[in-house]
Amino acid sequence: MATAQRDYYEILGIPRDADTKTIKKVFRELALRYHPDRNKDPDAEERFKEIAGAYAILSDPKKRAQYDARGFGGVAGFSPEDLFGGINFEDIFGGLGFDFGPGPGGGFFERFFGRRKTHPLDRNIEIELVIPLERVLTGGEEEVRFTRLELCPSCHGSRAKPGTKPEPCKSCGGTGNYIKSWKEKGTTFQQITSCKACQGSGIVIEELCPSCGGRGEVEREETLTVNIPPGIEEGMALRVPGRGHKSSKADEPPGALYVVVRTAHDPRFERRGAHLWHTETIPVVDAVLGTSLEMLTLDGPVTVSIPAGTQPGAVLRLRGKGLPEFGTKRRGDLYLRVLVQVPEKLSSEERKLYERLRTFEKKEKR
Repeated sequence: MATAQRDYYEILGIPRDADTKTIKKVFRELALRYHPDRNKDPDAEERFKEIAGAYAILSDPKKRAQYDARGFGGVAGFSPEDLFGGINFEDIFGGLGFDFGPGPGGGFFERFFGRRKTHPLDRNIEIELVIPLERVLTGGEEEVRFTRLELCPSCHGSRAKPGTKPEPCKSCGGTGNYIKSWKEKGTTFQQITSCKACQGSGIVIEELCPSCGGRGEVEREETLTVNIPPGIEEGMALRVPGRGHKSSKADEPPGALYVVVRTAHDPRFERRGAHLWHTETIPVVDAVLGTSLEMLTLDGPVTVSIPAGTQPGAVLRLRGKGLPEFGTKRRGDLYLRVLVQVPEKLSSEERKLYERLRTFEKKEKR
Protein backbone atom coordinates (compact mmCIF):
# COMPACT_ATOMS: atom_id res chain seq x y z
CA MET A 1 0.00 0.00 0.00
CA ALA A 2 1.38 3.41 -0.95
CA THR A 3 1.98 5.91 1.83
CA ALA A 4 0.30 9.29 1.40
CA GLN A 5 2.79 12.14 1.26
CA ARG A 6 2.11 15.07 3.57
CA ASP A 7 1.97 18.62 2.31
CA TYR A 8 5.22 20.45 3.08
CA TYR A 9 3.40 23.47 4.53
CA GLU A 10 1.39 21.13 6.76
CA ILE A 11 4.58 19.40 7.98
CA LEU A 12 6.00 22.71 9.18
CA GLY A 13 2.61 24.01 10.31
CA ILE A 14 2.89 27.29 8.38
CA PRO A 15 0.59 29.18 5.99
CA ARG A 16 1.32 29.05 2.26
CA ASP A 17 2.26 32.74 2.24
CA ALA A 18 4.85 32.40 5.04
CA ASP A 19 8.02 34.39 4.43
CA THR A 20 11.56 33.02 4.48
CA LYS A 21 12.24 34.26 8.01
CA THR A 22 9.18 32.47 9.38
CA ILE A 23 10.05 29.24 7.57
CA LYS A 24 13.56 29.26 9.01
CA LYS A 25 12.33 30.03 12.54
CA VAL A 26 9.71 27.26 12.51
CA PHE A 27 12.16 24.75 11.05
CA ARG A 28 14.70 25.54 13.78
CA GLU A 29 12.13 25.03 16.54
CA LEU A 30 10.86 21.73 15.12
CA ALA A 31 14.35 20.46 14.33
CA LEU A 32 15.51 21.20 17.88
CA ARG A 33 12.60 19.13 19.15
CA TYR A 34 13.11 16.10 16.90
CA HIS A 35 16.87 16.00 16.17
CA PRO A 36 18.05 12.42 16.94
CA ASP A 37 21.01 13.76 18.95
CA ARG A 38 18.56 15.00 21.59
CA ASN A 39 15.36 13.03 20.99
CA LYS A 40 15.75 9.29 21.47
CA ASP A 41 12.20 8.34 20.46
CA PRO A 42 12.24 5.60 17.78
CA ASP A 43 10.38 7.82 15.29
CA ALA A 44 12.40 10.99 15.94
CA GLU A 45 14.87 10.56 13.08
CA GLU A 46 12.15 9.94 10.48
CA ARG A 47 10.20 12.93 11.77
CA PHE A 48 13.35 15.05 11.64
CA LYS A 49 14.08 14.01 8.05
CA GLU A 50 10.49 14.84 7.09
CA ILE A 51 10.83 18.31 8.64
CA ALA A 52 14.21 18.88 7.00
CA GLY A 53 12.88 17.73 3.62
CA ALA A 54 10.01 20.22 3.84
CA TYR A 55 12.42 22.99 4.80
CA ALA A 56 14.78 22.12 1.93
CA ILE A 57 11.96 22.64 -0.56
CA LEU A 58 10.26 25.68 0.96
CA SER A 59 13.46 27.58 1.83
CA ASP A 60 14.65 27.48 -1.79
CA PRO A 61 12.66 30.02 -3.87
CA LYS A 62 12.99 28.00 -7.09
CA LYS A 63 12.01 24.66 -5.56
CA ARG A 64 9.18 26.32 -3.65
CA ALA A 65 7.79 27.88 -6.82
CA GLN A 66 7.91 24.50 -8.57
CA TYR A 67 6.13 22.86 -5.64
CA ASP A 68 3.45 25.58 -5.46
CA ALA A 69 2.81 25.25 -9.20
CA ARG A 70 2.94 21.49 -9.70
CA GLY A 71 2.84 19.89 -6.25
CA PHE A 72 5.08 16.92 -5.48
CA GLY A 73 5.61 16.28 -9.18
CA GLY A 74 7.38 19.59 -9.50
CA VAL A 75 10.07 18.63 -6.98
CA ALA A 76 10.36 14.91 -7.67
CA GLY A 77 13.71 13.30 -8.41
CA PHE A 78 15.92 15.36 -6.08
CA SER A 79 18.68 13.42 -4.36
CA PRO A 80 19.48 14.12 -0.69
CA GLU A 81 22.57 15.99 -1.87
CA ASP A 82 20.43 18.12 -4.21
CA LEU A 83 18.10 18.97 -1.33
CA PHE A 84 20.53 19.67 1.47
CA GLY A 85 23.77 20.56 -0.31
CA GLY A 86 23.08 24.28 -0.21
CA ILE A 87 21.87 24.54 3.39
CA ASN A 88 24.26 25.62 6.13
CA PHE A 89 22.91 23.74 9.14
CA GLU A 90 25.65 25.06 11.40
CA ASP A 91 24.45 28.59 10.67
CA ILE A 92 20.84 27.69 11.46
CA PHE A 93 21.58 25.94 14.74
CA GLY A 94 24.12 28.46 15.99
CA GLY A 95 26.73 26.14 17.48
CA LEU A 96 24.36 24.11 19.65
CA GLY A 97 26.63 21.09 19.33
CA PHE A 98 24.63 18.99 16.86
CA ASP A 99 26.71 16.94 14.48
CA PHE A 100 25.74 16.87 10.83
CA GLY A 101 28.98 15.37 9.60
CA PRO A 102 31.41 16.77 7.05
CA GLY A 103 30.54 17.75 3.52
CA PRO A 104 28.00 20.02 1.81
CA GLY A 105 25.09 21.16 3.91
CA GLY A 106 26.95 20.07 7.02
CA GLY A 107 26.86 16.54 5.58
CA PHE A 108 23.15 16.13 6.43
CA PHE A 109 22.53 13.72 3.57
CA GLU A 110 25.68 11.76 4.44
CA ARG A 111 24.67 11.29 8.04
CA PHE A 112 20.99 10.55 7.63
CA PHE A 113 20.97 8.83 4.24
CA GLY A 114 24.27 7.00 4.05
CA ARG A 115 27.03 7.88 6.43
CA ARG A 116 25.58 5.91 9.31
CA LYS A 117 25.95 2.74 7.27
CA THR A 118 29.71 3.11 7.46
CA HIS A 119 29.53 3.49 11.23
CA PRO A 120 28.70 0.09 12.69
CA LEU A 121 26.76 0.57 15.88
CA ASP A 122 29.25 -1.50 17.84
CA ARG A 123 31.90 1.18 17.17
CA ASN A 124 29.82 3.80 18.96
CA ILE A 125 30.15 4.45 22.68
CA GLU A 126 27.35 5.67 24.93
CA ILE A 127 28.00 7.01 28.41
CA GLU A 128 25.93 8.93 30.95
CA LEU A 129 26.86 12.26 32.47
CA VAL A 130 24.98 13.43 35.57
CA ILE A 131 25.03 17.18 36.11
CA PRO A 132 23.53 19.45 38.81
CA LEU A 133 20.72 21.89 38.12
CA GLU A 134 23.20 24.76 38.37
CA ARG A 135 25.03 23.43 35.28
CA VAL A 136 21.73 23.15 33.42
CA LEU A 137 21.12 26.79 34.31
CA THR A 138 24.46 28.21 33.21
CA GLY A 139 25.80 25.66 30.75
CA GLY A 140 29.55 25.21 30.56
CA GLU A 141 32.25 22.58 30.39
CA GLU A 142 32.09 19.15 31.99
CA GLU A 143 34.72 16.43 32.00
CA VAL A 144 33.81 12.87 31.03
CA ARG A 145 35.85 9.69 31.24
CA PHE A 146 35.30 6.66 29.08
CA THR A 147 37.04 3.58 27.71
CA ARG A 148 37.53 3.11 23.97
CA LEU A 149 39.11 0.42 21.83
CA GLU A 150 42.14 1.27 19.71
CA LEU A 151 44.37 -0.74 17.44
CA CYS A 152 47.05 -2.57 19.37
CA PRO A 153 50.25 -0.50 19.05
CA SER A 154 52.36 -3.68 19.01
CA CYS A 155 50.67 -5.65 16.24
CA HIS A 156 48.77 -2.75 14.59
CA GLY A 157 45.62 -4.84 14.49
CA SER A 158 47.13 -7.90 12.82
CA ARG A 159 46.72 -9.97 16.03
CA ALA A 160 50.05 -11.65 15.32
CA LYS A 161 53.18 -11.45 17.46
CA PRO A 162 55.46 -8.58 16.33
CA GLY A 163 57.96 -9.88 13.80
CA THR A 164 55.46 -12.40 12.46
CA LYS A 165 52.41 -12.08 10.28
CA PRO A 166 49.19 -13.98 9.64
CA GLU A 167 49.41 -16.60 6.91
CA PRO A 168 46.63 -17.65 4.52
CA CYS A 169 44.81 -20.72 5.74
CA LYS A 170 45.96 -23.76 3.78
CA SER A 171 42.75 -25.65 4.41
CA CYS A 172 40.53 -23.13 2.65
CA GLY A 173 43.11 -21.28 0.55
CA GLY A 174 42.46 -18.07 2.46
CA THR A 175 38.77 -17.86 1.53
CA GLY A 176 37.47 -18.67 5.00
CA ASN A 177 34.96 -21.10 3.47
CA TYR A 178 34.90 -24.73 2.53
CA ILE A 179 32.93 -25.51 -0.64
CA LYS A 180 31.54 -28.96 -1.34
CA SER A 181 30.13 -29.53 -4.86
CA TRP A 182 28.17 -32.40 -6.36
CA LYS A 183 25.88 -33.13 -9.28
CA GLU A 184 22.47 -34.69 -9.34
CA LYS A 185 20.54 -35.27 -12.55
CA GLY A 186 22.58 -32.69 -14.44
CA THR A 187 22.28 -30.02 -11.74
CA THR A 188 25.32 -28.83 -9.82
CA PHE A 189 24.85 -28.20 -6.10
CA GLN A 190 27.21 -26.42 -3.73
CA GLN A 191 27.33 -26.45 0.04
CA ILE A 192 29.36 -23.65 1.62
CA THR A 193 30.47 -24.00 5.22
CA SER A 194 32.81 -21.96 7.36
CA CYS A 195 36.37 -23.29 7.49
CA LYS A 196 36.96 -24.92 10.87
CA ALA A 197 40.73 -24.57 10.67
CA CYS A 198 40.66 -20.74 10.61
CA GLN A 199 37.15 -20.17 12.02
CA GLY A 200 36.13 -18.50 8.78
CA SER A 201 38.79 -15.77 8.96
CA GLY A 202 40.88 -17.07 6.04
CA ILE A 203 44.11 -16.65 8.00
CA VAL A 204 46.08 -18.62 10.53
CA ILE A 205 48.15 -16.97 13.26
CA GLU A 206 50.87 -19.17 14.67
CA GLU A 207 51.83 -16.81 17.52
CA LEU A 208 49.35 -14.35 18.97
CA CYS A 209 50.40 -10.85 19.95
CA PRO A 210 51.17 -10.90 23.68
CA SER A 211 50.20 -7.24 24.14
CA CYS A 212 46.57 -7.66 23.13
CA GLY A 213 46.19 -11.44 23.50
CA GLY A 214 45.46 -11.78 19.78
CA ARG A 215 42.46 -9.41 19.81
CA GLY A 216 44.16 -6.75 17.69
CA GLU A 217 42.68 -4.09 19.98
CA VAL A 218 43.46 -2.66 23.38
CA GLU A 219 41.40 -0.58 25.79
CA ARG A 220 42.38 3.00 26.52
CA GLU A 221 41.02 5.27 29.24
CA GLU A 222 40.29 8.74 27.89
CA THR A 223 39.21 12.04 29.36
CA LEU A 224 37.28 14.56 27.30
CA THR A 225 35.77 17.97 28.00
CA VAL A 226 32.29 18.49 26.56
CA ASN A 227 30.36 21.73 26.41
CA ILE A 228 26.93 21.64 28.04
CA PRO A 229 24.50 24.11 26.44
CA PRO A 230 22.25 26.05 28.85
CA GLY A 231 18.87 24.41 29.35
CA ILE A 232 19.99 21.01 28.09
CA GLU A 233 17.03 18.68 28.36
CA GLU A 234 16.80 15.50 30.39
CA GLY A 235 18.21 12.54 28.46
CA MET A 236 19.57 14.62 25.60
CA ALA A 237 22.57 13.01 23.92
CA LEU A 238 25.59 15.05 22.88
CA ARG A 239 27.28 13.40 19.89
CA VAL A 240 31.06 13.68 19.63
CA PRO A 241 32.13 12.28 16.24
CA GLY A 242 35.33 10.30 15.96
CA ARG A 243 35.64 9.57 19.68
CA GLY A 244 34.08 6.11 19.63
CA HIS A 245 35.90 2.84 19.14
CA LYS A 246 38.46 2.83 16.35
CA SER A 247 37.78 0.44 13.51
CA SER A 248 40.14 -2.42 12.76
CA LYS A 249 39.81 -1.47 9.10
CA ALA A 250 41.97 1.40 7.96
CA ASP A 251 39.32 2.76 5.56
CA GLU A 252 36.60 2.99 8.21
CA PRO A 253 36.39 6.02 10.53
CA PRO A 254 35.95 5.59 14.29
CA GLY A 255 32.50 5.50 15.78
CA ALA A 256 30.96 8.34 17.76
CA LEU A 257 30.78 9.05 21.46
CA TYR A 258 27.26 9.73 22.74
CA VAL A 259 27.12 11.55 26.07
CA VAL A 260 23.61 11.14 27.49
CA VAL A 261 23.00 13.94 29.98
CA ARG A 262 20.96 13.30 33.12
CA THR A 263 19.98 15.74 35.86
CA ALA A 264 21.23 14.91 39.34
CA HIS A 265 18.64 14.49 42.07
CA ASP A 266 18.15 17.74 43.94
CA PRO A 267 16.30 17.70 47.28
CA ARG A 268 15.23 21.30 46.74
CA PHE A 269 13.54 21.03 43.37
CA GLU A 270 11.75 18.69 41.02
CA ARG A 271 12.55 19.31 37.37
CA ARG A 272 9.80 19.28 34.76
CA GLY A 273 11.35 20.39 31.51
CA ALA A 274 12.34 24.02 31.96
CA HIS A 275 10.12 24.41 35.04
CA LEU A 276 11.06 23.68 38.64
CA TRP A 277 8.75 22.64 41.47
CA HIS A 278 9.30 23.12 45.19
CA THR A 279 7.06 22.07 48.09
CA GLU A 280 6.80 24.07 51.31
CA THR A 281 4.74 23.17 54.36
CA ILE A 282 3.30 25.99 56.51
CA PRO A 283 1.29 26.01 59.74
CA VAL A 284 -2.50 26.41 59.63
CA VAL A 285 -2.31 29.86 61.15
CA ASP A 286 0.02 31.08 58.38
CA ALA A 287 -2.33 29.70 55.73
CA VAL A 288 -5.23 31.53 57.37
CA LEU A 289 -3.55 34.84 58.10
CA GLY A 290 -0.91 34.87 55.36
CA THR A 291 2.82 35.08 55.80
CA SER A 292 6.08 35.51 53.94
CA LEU A 293 8.70 32.84 53.27
CA GLU A 294 12.39 33.08 52.56
CA MET A 295 13.20 30.43 49.98
CA LEU A 296 16.15 29.52 47.82
CA THR A 297 16.13 29.62 44.03
CA LEU A 298 18.91 28.87 41.58
CA ASP A 299 19.49 32.63 41.46
CA GLY A 300 19.71 33.02 45.23
CA PRO A 301 17.22 33.60 48.08
CA VAL A 302 13.92 35.38 47.46
CA THR A 303 11.01 36.41 49.66
CA VAL A 304 7.66 34.89 48.75
CA SER A 305 4.37 36.26 50.04
CA ILE A 306 1.78 33.67 51.04
CA PRO A 307 -1.63 35.32 50.78
CA ALA A 308 -4.19 34.99 53.57
CA GLY A 309 -6.61 32.14 53.01
CA THR A 310 -4.17 29.98 51.08
CA GLN A 311 -5.66 26.51 50.61
CA PRO A 312 -3.74 23.23 51.02
CA GLY A 313 -2.13 22.25 47.71
CA ALA A 314 -2.24 25.79 46.33
CA VAL A 315 0.47 26.56 43.75
CA LEU A 316 2.24 29.90 43.48
CA ARG A 317 4.31 30.76 40.41
CA LEU A 318 7.61 32.63 40.40
CA ARG A 319 8.08 33.73 36.80
CA GLY A 320 11.46 33.26 35.20
CA LYS A 321 12.99 31.43 38.17
CA GLY A 322 13.17 28.06 36.44
CA LEU A 323 15.70 26.71 33.91
CA PRO A 324 16.49 28.06 30.45
CA GLU A 325 14.42 26.69 27.60
CA PHE A 326 16.86 24.88 25.36
CA GLY A 327 17.76 26.79 22.23
CA THR A 328 15.98 29.99 23.31
CA LYS A 329 16.60 32.97 25.60
CA ARG A 330 13.48 32.26 27.65
CA ARG A 331 13.41 30.75 31.13
CA GLY A 332 10.86 28.51 32.75
CA ASP A 333 9.10 29.23 36.03
CA LEU A 334 9.49 28.04 39.60
CA TYR A 335 6.27 26.65 41.06
CA LEU A 336 5.79 26.65 44.82
CA ARG A 337 3.33 24.06 46.07
CA VAL A 338 2.00 24.97 49.52
CA LEU A 339 1.02 22.27 51.99
CA VAL A 340 -0.69 23.03 55.28
CA GLN A 341 0.42 21.29 58.46
CA VAL A 342 -2.41 20.37 60.82
CA PRO A 343 -1.13 20.00 64.38
CA GLU A 344 -1.47 16.47 65.76
CA LYS A 345 -1.11 17.47 69.41
CA LEU A 346 -2.42 20.62 71.01
CA SER A 347 -1.60 22.25 74.31
CA SER A 348 -4.53 23.04 76.59
CA GLU A 349 -4.28 26.72 75.64
CA GLU A 350 -4.25 25.93 71.91
CA ARG A 351 -7.24 23.64 72.27
CA LYS A 352 -9.19 26.39 74.01
CA LEU A 353 -8.41 28.80 71.21
CA TYR A 354 -9.51 26.34 68.53
CA GLU A 355 -12.73 25.58 70.44
CA ARG A 356 -13.48 29.29 70.69
CA LEU A 357 -12.82 29.59 66.96
CA ARG A 358 -15.21 26.73 66.21
CA THR A 359 -17.88 28.27 68.39
CA PHE A 360 -17.42 31.59 66.62
CA GLU A 361 -17.67 29.99 63.17
CA LYS A 362 -20.90 28.22 64.11
CA LYS A 363 -22.42 31.51 65.21
CA GLU A 364 -21.34 33.17 61.96
CA LYS A 365 -23.11 30.49 59.90
CA ARG A 366 -26.44 30.97 61.67
